[in-house]
Amino acid sequence: MFKHILVPTDGSQLSQDTARRAISFAKETGARITVFFAKPEYPVTYYGEGALIDPTTPEKFAELAEQQAEQTLDFVVELGATEGVQVAKRSLTSDIPYQAIIDAATEAGCDLIFMASHGRRGITALLLGSETNKVLTHSKIPVLVYR
Repeated sequence: MFKHILVPTDGSQLSQDTARRAISFAKETGARITVFFAKPEYPVTYYGEGALIDPTTPEKFAELAEQQAEQTLDFVVELGATEGVQVAKRSLTSDIPYQAIIDAATEAGCDLIFMASHGRRGITALLLGSETNKVLTHSKIPVLVYR
């Protein structure tokens, strides 16, 4: 069956609930987990004649993103430790989360991506799509979507 599962998380309650279920699934199947967080790129905002206005430096932004990643990933590592499931951490900086998820799963040698179905509905879902849908569409690795 599955031996190495990638669990993407964004720290939301839905992602935390999905991580709990993924750990339970991994424990049942004897799999290990790599938990993944896609850190955002530094936002560049232009106003008027190309003037750059941003209250944060790229370095400070990267530091805050890393802190958020560590806190989010550590939550899942602690869940795994409680249940006796091996959990490794991984994060990448990317403004294309679905591609970062696929890349992380491929690089880590995962044989399953276990992720939440995010709750966008209506016109927003049609216009933007969801990261889960994009992973489903582009991944060559099987994807299990937890609702």
